[in-house]
Amino acid sequence: MKRDPQRPEECPGRPEEPPPPPPLSSSSSPPGEAEGAELKLTPPVWIFGYGSLVWRPGFEFTSRKVGFIRGYSRRFWQGDTFHRGSERMPGRVVTLLEDCGACTWGVAYEVRGEQIAASLQYLNMREAVLGGYDTKLVKFHPQEKDAEEPILALVYIATPQNPSYLGPASEEDIAAQIIVSSGCAGHNIEYLLRLADFMRYFCPQAEDKHLFSIEEALISILPCLYYTEEPLEETASVPLESKG
Repeated sequence: MKRDPQRPEECPGRPEEPPPPPPLSSSSSPPGEAEGAELKLTPPVWIFGYGSLVWRPGFEFTSRKVGFIRGYSRRFWQGDTFHRGSERMPGRVVTLLEDCGACTWGVAYEVRGEQIAASLQYLNMREAVLGGYDTKLVKFHPQEKDAEEPILALVYIATPQNPSYLGPASEEDIAAQIIVSSGCAGHNIEYLLRLADFMRYFCPQAEDKHLFSIEEALISILPCLYYTEEPLEETASVPLESKG
């Protein structure tokens, strides 16, 4: 059993009670996709993450796989007033846009037994209540060459109907908003760079022009920003040079 040690920082939250998580079903889920209350999950459950979940799931899981889902593009079109921003200065985080022919890379987590209810309850608060995301079922394709059939996985998507949705903007405007935004889980810059690091080191064969264009715009806006091709996890432990 694996556990992610980095749980989000506890901040004064919103008082709303989270809606119930998608119900479990003893029968097989129908092929294709389902939304919201229609979801019927059959153990074991797979949860697909394409944003902060790729490096900080925050729940116990049995296994994880890097891979992709088809028919969606990742976009920094969702506003965030809690995790990576505030009511006064919302941050920008990713959601999925239906896009025929496109694919989005991320990580799928397998949860079993008691992990299922605990992970769904946790994610319901993190993604639905505090993030404005809805749930869908999608077909996840593992990166492994010997993978057989795609895996049906639960994914959280923020649609234009939620109040925090910001919609499209230029890469430069998105980068400028990210630079000045910070929330309970940390600075919005960290969110962008960690996601870019994930794609660069775990999915080097995949392209994400939207993501990397925003990263380039951010670096050009902040020319003094420390940038390295090493993962953030490795550079974090390197001591600063003495100026004395």
